[in-house]
Amino acid sequence: MKTLQRIKSVYRYSGHVSGQMRIPKVSYVAGDKNPVTVHRENGCLYKLDVQRMMFSKGNILERGRLPKLVKPEEVIVDMFAGIGYFSIPLGKFSPAKKIYSIELNPNSFRFLKNNIKLNKLSGKVEPIQGDCRTVQIPEKADRVLMGHLPKTYEFLPAAFKFLKPNGIIHYHDTFRKEELWEKTEKILREYSGKHGFYPIRMEKRVVKQYAPGIFHVVIDAEFRKA
Repeated sequence: MKTLQRIKSVYRYSGHVSGQMRIPKVSYVAGDKNPVTVHRENGCLYKLDVQRMMFSKGNILERGRLPKLVKPEEVIVDMFAGIGYFSIPLGKFSPAKKIYSIELNPNSFRFLKNNIKLNKLSGKVEPIQGDCRTVQIPEKADRVLMGHLPKTYEFLPAAFKFLKPNGIIHYHDTFRKEELWEKTEKILREYSGKHGFYPIRMEKRVVKQYAPGIFHVVIDAEFRKA
């Protein structure tokens, strides 16, 4: 704090996030006891409480990559919006018509609404509080984003419920090195078949190392109604 005098508060991550609400383990170290800050990234503003919600700097390339894939007038569903990690850059830099941002955690949802206003995206990004497995939206999506870890496959039935007869799911999950990419493809083929879809294209990439021997990956999978 003596070296970087603009720093007002110091907090330290002391463990992994936990539970359905993805609460991080953060402890106060020094300075003002004010855990609320504004993170600036790639022209986007994210207001958050570091003690109540996570922010993964390791996903920065993914947040920049996704808007470039979107075509004009697309409808997008962000199933795990958080404070707007992906919804905000999608709203600012993609030609999407509408982005439905679903978030269960009431604290994260409060900041999501704030960040939509902060980035002047009201009307284009619509926040919805609730469990993505039970939420209803008024139209089908061209693109569904599943930015959740781990065991994301448990939410695939909801993703196919949102998807148009021909659409794309961005499937994030964690796998061991020896499971890539056979297990990931098998999961998507099995779940799509159960819900009347089949994959016509899968593009796979590693986002980052999640833990020793475990990788966070994303599969851009295009599906068609069988």
